[in-house]
Amino acid sequence: MARTAPSSSKLADRAYEQLKSMAVSYRLRPGERLAEVELARQLKVSRTPIREALNRLFTEGFLTFTPNRGFQARMLDAKEIFDLYEVRRTLEAGSARHAAERATDEEIEELASFLERSRAVPDDTSVLELVSLDEQFHEWVARLSRNTEILHILQNINERIRFCRWIDMEHGRRANTQREHADVLGALRARDAELSARVMEAHIARRLDQIVTVIREGYARIYMGDSLNRVARLPTRRRS
Repeated sequence: MARTAPSSSKLADRAYEQLKSMAVSYRLRPGERLAEVELARQLKVSRTPIREALNRLFTEGFLTFTPNRGFQARMLDAKEIFDLYEVRRTLEAGSARHAAERATDEEIEELASFLERSRAVPDDTSVLELVSLDEQFHEWVARLSRNTEILHILQNINERIRFCRWIDMEHGRRANTQREHADVLGALRARDAELSARVMEAHIARRLDQIVTVIREGYARIYMGDSLNRVARLPTRRRS
């Protein structure tokens, strides 16, 4: 039986996911001009799905566009990352406030069970997996807010700052993160909406002071080459 060829929309979706992964991990180097013909060759698709994927990634903030130059990989820019963290701080404070007011007891206990499972994950697990667990906690709280727009915006921000969070997690801050997540959970269990917001806001604000250092190290990683695979293989650094 002849195999059915993928539809154009599926090809565009596949190209989008592949290119987004490259953009998130900065395998597309900052400022690099993206040639449709070369990308089509690499991903083994025609230029049409590549063009659709590039336009979508530009709209979502993963690429930049300049007239007469076309699409470029976005810069690893301290101001942009700082702005994203500020938006995230405000957004997640609101999601925690709403979650305290709207989530059921059963839903909050499901979140507690997730945190318990997360704590059991060994410290020498890959940085990518540990950051994924961190993102899952924050997106879980956003779901409990019952506001789908908060969740969608947060997911976009998480993808755009993920490279920086990989580097930040590698510096052994996991124990502090877990304690702060437990504090958020405690405020949610107490049904204290304002405390939930304050604790979540403080948790995210602590990362703002690290952004310049993380950006500097990020550039070093990018130009050392193989940045995604290197980060993916590295466990977090153990603290004595």
